[in-house]
Amino acid sequence: MRDAHSGLPVVGATLLLVKSNQGVFTDAAGRYEFTGLCPGKYEIECRIIGYQSRRDTVNLTEGHEENFSLDEEEIHLKDVEITAHRTDAPISQPLTTLSGSDLARTRGQSLGESLQGITGVTMLQTGSSIAKPVIHGMHSNRVLIMNNGVRQEGQQWGSEHAPEIDPFVATRLSVVKGAAGVRYGSDAIGGVVLVEPEELPIDKPISGELNAAAFSNGRQGATSATLQGGVKGLNGFGWRAQGTLKRGGNIRTPTYFLDNTGSAERNFSLAAGYRKKGFGAEIYYSHFKTKIGIFSGSHIGSVTDLLNVIQSGEPLIKADFSYTINRPYQDVAHNLLKGEMHYHFSDGNRLKWVSAYQYDNRLEYDLHAPRNDSLATLNRAELSFRLTTLTNDIIWDHKPLAGKLSGQIGVSTLYQYNLMDGRPLIPNFDQWNIGIFGIERLVHNGWELEAGLRYDYRDLTTYRFVNRLKTTDHFVFHNASGTLGAGRNLNDRWSVRVNLGTAWRAPNVSELFSDGVHHGAAAYEQGDANLAPEKALNTIASIRYATDNLTLEVGGYYNYIRDYIYLKPQPEPILTVRGAFPYFKYNQTDATFKGVDLSADWKLSGHLSWISKLTYLRVNDVRNDAYLVMIPANRWENQLKYAWDSKGRWEKMFFALGNRWVGEQRRIPPGSDFAPPPSGYALWNAQLSGNLVFSEKKRVEVTLTVDNLLDTVYRDYLNRFRYYADDMGRNVSLRMRYVF
Repeated sequence: MRDAHSGLPVVGATLLLVKSNQGVFTDAAGRYEFTGLCPGKYEIECRIIGYQSRRDTVNLTEGHEENFSLDEEEIHLKDVEITAHRTDAPISQPLTTLSGSDLARTRGQSLGESLQGITGVTMLQTGSSIAKPVIHGMHSNRVLIMNNGVRQEGQQWGSEHAPEIDPFVATRLSVVKGAAGVRYGSDAIGGVVLVEPEELPIDKPISGELNAAAFSNGRQGATSATLQGGVKGLNGFGWRAQGTLKRGGNIRTPTYFLDNTGSAERNFSLAAGYRKKGFGAEIYYSHFKTKIGIFSGSHIGSVTDLLNVIQSGEPLIKADFSYTINRPYQDVAHNLLKGEMHYHFSDGNRLKWVSAYQYDNRLEYDLHAPRNDSLATLNRAELSFRLTTLTNDIIWDHKPLAGKLSGQIGVSTLYQYNLMDGRPLIPNFDQWNIGIFGIERLVHNGWELEAGLRYDYRDLTTYRFVNRLKTTDHFVFHNASGTLGAGRNLNDRWSVRVNLGTAWRAPNVSELFSDGVHHGAAAYEQGDANLAPEKALNTIASIRYATDNLTLEVGGYYNYIRDYIYLKPQPEPILTVRGAFPYFKYNQTDATFKGVDLSADWKLSGHLSWISKLTYLRVNDVRNDAYLVMIPANRWENQLKYAWDSKGRWEKMFFALGNRWVGEQRRIPPGSDFAPPPSGYALWNAQLSGNLVFSEKKRVEVTLTVDNLLDTVYRDYLNRFRYYADDMGRNVSLRMRYVF
């Protein structure tokens, strides 16, 4: 492994076999070695801070040698297809990536749904149309989402505010587990989700892909197209255009339809870039637009009716199938404009600047339109949030020192202001943040060591009316974060990682000042202006064993969070002029999150394999010697997969039968909820997949999936609408991906 400019060895680079996740590091001479591999085709990913990552497809034979060079320039090697990525994830923390065919088999789903197959990642739902990722029991403002290298900023404080991201823009979805506040800033207490598009195709012919997905439940359809290439006659240029359309109707449980649960989505993105002689520039724009129906049975007129629905287990409103979206519903638009420039100096140093503008417009409509006919005609939203965010990141990657030490320093700034109309829920506000960080990485005697520090400062001003008088509140929050980690390949089979990290999170405006009905959540929420920042100390360790037939990884974590903020259900619902709603207050305590993630992939024979994933989590309220609400239950997933040889034009064919078991969440404070947790459940699923190949560069990937195969009646504890209705019934989906 060498630097493409200087020809010097690249020390401490990670080389990863993509499908098995088996990895090695380059030594002081830039050498690496994989052992125990069978001849065949392998995808190898090379990455290290300060260089552009790359992925190569290599035909491996006995004694085969493959040399790599890393550079910011577009790299062309004969008979090797390269897709370059840059992921600045911590080296000592678990990183799981969905890409290629694995990602293609989730197409048409939301970001939260796409990630739930990763060990340690679950899903928080509001009905069947809204989902967001949960990492090690944490979500929303404790899980940071990086959208094409930009910190995603919307109204993510809401449990029913799904990420405003089209997963079709990404060729990689990665999850960093554990506190990652040093690299990514405050709020990354639970982890980070990386949404990464493919590198722009500089000086390449036009190519693209077409995705189509159809789902039986909700009769949903989704289609997405991507077209990209270079610019003829203009060396160093590349471009990409992408668009997505989705539409679905009322979701069906095993026994009834859920009224007003349709959705519609229209998204597109555009990108263009230039790279030449160490310099690169890129501009990117994305527009996300969705309209999501809220289950009408969650908006109830009286306390008596609300309690009756909870006790009976049946919704008051029965429905048939329809694509029509009526009140209540959400209408959300998110715009992201990003500019990036970087320069790779001849001495190996690198400077990068990323600037982004985001505008998030969220409208939430109540079940009942205004009684005044003229106002009803206007169809104004009861809640309107308009959030504008400006971010800038400047990062300096220094060249390796003494052939062993590499790292980066950076400055991040954020300014945003929020304007709200309609019924009061949160006040208007503006805030600005600044963060300064440094991360260093050392490779020594087979160990890969990493250490980093960061300091963040946040200034928040809110504007609200109290007794009809305009009131201004001012808050200042600041704190430091740190990380210390290590990784080592003990031999060609065993590897270990361990990381100790701290992170913090300031209370957001909704936690400080919420006071009203949150229509999307169908709940009355009340904040507390005296809340203190959360401070987390996270320890995470993993050990991995990999051979040709067995890959086993076990990870354990312990996260202590001081002044943990959560929504605590109150004993009685609240009656408002808009109806009766569950009543929640923001509260604070000290909490511990501890658990184990286990994954195994065992090749039982040449065709048959068994895949198993276990997620075990325990959360305690330390201050009150109790449990906490809305924590994921333990789960265990198993899959038997049979793959067979190519037949004619069909390649990579397999059939899989899987089961997901989710336990009952019994660890909750007594009397802390309106209804007891639902029983545990087990869902069966089946999948048939294969590639229809027309030529070396043209193929169609086809996947047929059946979820909830037995049409099981169940309710998930992390579904905010479990009080009112069952979860989704059987769902048959067909996905097709044409690459050209």
